[in-house]
Amino acid sequence: MTNSSAGQPAEEPELTPEEIQAVIDRILAKDSAARTKTGSGFRGKAQAISTLDEEHSEFDGEQQDLQERRALRRVAGLSTELEDVTEVEYRQLRLERVVLAGLWTEGTAADADNSLRELAALAETAGSEVLDGVVQRRLKPDPGTFLGSGKAQELRDIVMSTGADTVIVDSELSPSQRRGLEDIVKVKVIDRTALILDIFAQHAKSREGKAQVELAQLEYLLPRLRGWGESMSRQAGGRVGAAGGGIGSRGPGETKIELDRRRIRTRMAKLRREIAGMKPARETKRANRKRNAVPSVAIVGYTNAGKSSLLNRLTNAGVLVENALFATLDPTVRKAETSDGLGYTLADTVGFVRSLPTQLVEAFRSTLEEAADADLILHVVDASHPDPEGQIAAVREVLTEVDARKIPEIIVLNKADAADPFVIERLRQREPRHVVVSARTGQGIPELLQAISDGIPRPAVKLELLIPYDRGDVVSRLHSPDAEILSMNHGEAGTELEVMVREGLAAELEAFIRRG
Repeated sequence: MTNSSAGQPAEEPELTPEEIQAVIDRILAKDSAARTKTGSGFRGKAQAISTLDEEHSEFDGEQQDLQERRALRRVAGLSTELEDVTEVEYRQLRLERVVLAGLWTEGTAADADNSLRELAALAETAGSEVLDGVVQRRLKPDPGTFLGSGKAQELRDIVMSTGADTVIVDSELSPSQRRGLEDIVKVKVIDRTALILDIFAQHAKSREGKAQVELAQLEYLLPRLRGWGESMSRQAGGRVGAAGGGIGSRGPGETKIELDRRRIRTRMAKLRREIAGMKPARETKRANRKRNAVPSVAIVGYTNAGKSSLLNRLTNAGVLVENALFATLDPTVRKAETSDGLGYTLADTVGFVRSLPTQLVEAFRSTLEEAADADLILHVVDASHPDPEGQIAAVREVLTEVDARKIPEIIVLNKADAADPFVIERLRQREPRHVVVSARTGQGIPELLQAISDGIPRPAVKLELLIPYDRGDVVSRLHSPDAEILSMNHGEAGTELEVMVREGLAAELEAFIRRG
């Protein structure tokens, strides 16, 4: 037996196999938790996408558009290899496997984590597989590579170890930052704006929507156009002699990049004319509703907050519903009625997102005018989201840009069946005019319908009418959405009515007003 007091170390007791296994389990558990905090948790469902088991309710209809969208889907994990004999080069083609990168410049660590998780949800919606994510704490982005040089090298190591082929940055990059970061990580780098534009390009269905998205993409591409090596620096022109183009054609000519920029500007001008040509049709429909004094209600909100599900629940519209960001882009307008028979329209608009690209706001301005011209706004909020207050602020920022902040607003706290009751109570304290609903289960829908009925403008002119029995067409007109019958009695001389009508209809009924 050794004496420890004589300077000899005491022998450590040997661990049993059970104790060794317990230590290994504790180490693995800590390592798993650490990976979840540092970004490997992105391999599961992105936090910005709802975790509800059921995607649709009985009010969503057959969802044939969704079946068409999912008829051809990417399958993660599959890859193909192609040997291009003509160019004598070997390529490996596979699905985009991405690594996310973001900066934490302000706010809390939870805000930075939520922002990166939303980026993960955007990447998954675009069809890519998210492998990892990194966040750097910096006061401002590096002007050359966005991330610091050390973090950029770390990002390169992550890309190499995971086998990623794309890096997505949670901000808008300048052309020089994108080139600088690509030179370090050696794979394709795209920013948040390009990712959102890609999703819009996938989901646009209508002719107007496709034109709006293409215009936004070209506006984004124009200042970022670049070539490979010297291919964009080659010039046309400079020919002399009899074989030349003659007077006016000699000189340095245009470089290829200048030629491409001119073509992009020409295409953008054509798209603007096409979108402007589509605008009168939308304005005519809106003018008809205004002339008939039909109140309009616009549904706005953050993407994936449940706007389309709510429209289906209220009107059985059968609009496409998908648990993804920016699932529907084209506006949908449907008729609806209050419980006392007053008609109004419900319009579903494009979803908003934090830092929505300015190109999209400008391109979709004609669509967003549905919200700017509404009589009431239903601002749908995902109450189960980690940062609902941030969603509300982002939506109101866009509403300010399209001059819609002065319109009366009702905050609709959706997904109440999946939200934390403490979060709902916190939001109720912040927003005095609110309704708590669940578009999936129907919770709170009667209260929402009553809030809409109380919020839309109603007929304000009170009249007492005497309508002869041979003018049944006038009585029928009073049953329209722009009139409200308070009482009706059949007398000897005709039908006696007490009604509330709008100003336009009041002038038409001047001849039937009871005197004395």
